Amino acid sequence: MRSIKQPGAPVTERIQWVEARGRAFSFTLQAGLPLLEAARRGFAAEGFASGVLNFGSGALGPFAYVMPALSKTGENAAFYSETFRPKGVTRTKLGSMTLGLRDSAPFFHCHGLWTEAGGRASGGHMLPDETIVAEPFVVEAFGLDGAAFIAEPDPETNFKLFGPVAAALSGERTPSRAFALRLRPNQDVAGCLEAFCREHGIKRGKLHGGVGSTIGARFTHGGVTEPFATELAVTAGAIVPTGWGGLEAAIDVALIDYTGGIAEGRLVRGDNPVLMTMELVLEALE
Repeated sequence: MRSIKQPGAPVTERIQWVEARGRAFSFTLQAGLPLLEAARRGFAAEGFASGVLNFGSGALGPFAYVMPALSKTGENAAFYSETFRPKGVTRTKLGSMTLGLRDSAPFFHCHGLWTEAGGRASGGHMLPDETIVAEPFVVEAFGLDGAAFIAEPDPETNFKLFGPVAAALSGERTPSRAFALRLRPNQDVAGCLEAFCREHGIKRGKLHGGVGSTIGARFTHGGVTEPFATELAVTAGAIVPTGWGGLEAAIDVALIDYTGGIAEGRLVRGDNPVLMTMELVLEALE
């Protein structure tokens, strides 16, 4: 399987995880607010401080983002481009967000695909402090009770990355057993999730959110992304039982690579390793 050498030594625990409770809900992002504040308000109104969300068509402007890029210093296996600030209103096609805390303040990690006002199709990593909701749009969210995503220094990748940590239970109505996850580099996404479910007695699961990167990509429709650095959003995902007593992860994603190539589809199981990180919430259905 493909692998990329990271600047730091790999830690023993390859999946950072916290078991929690959770609940799915939807809300409308308010126009005129920074995307971060609009998301924070939506979660807070339901009693949550951390969680994940997905969205489809939306409008952002002003808007700022970065794309994956090669590292110029060697301090990281890959890095970010310069900041892009397209004029006018950018129309999103899809996106996935992790909401949590960085330096004790609300923060998000958000990847998506979009079309800029001039017609250019692009994607990447949205910047929380420079992105404004231009028109109201609805998002699908999953709030966490008993866990939170916190950005902390990660010696392996030499980035400050979101990872789940235990948090106090609030007592909110959270009927679902859920796991906040961070998959570490150089392990297959599907295989990692299948093994996790087997170890925790999960017979069927649903993925919520999903923000991260893979080392290129291999799709079940035959498509291949060769450039190794990507920004990826999970658009749908499930872990289901097979007819022979096993488990199978079906994970649909959209991504942009460092050359600007855009791809969408279902990941081939066993051939899509994590590049830097993959943040997910897994709801245990059985």
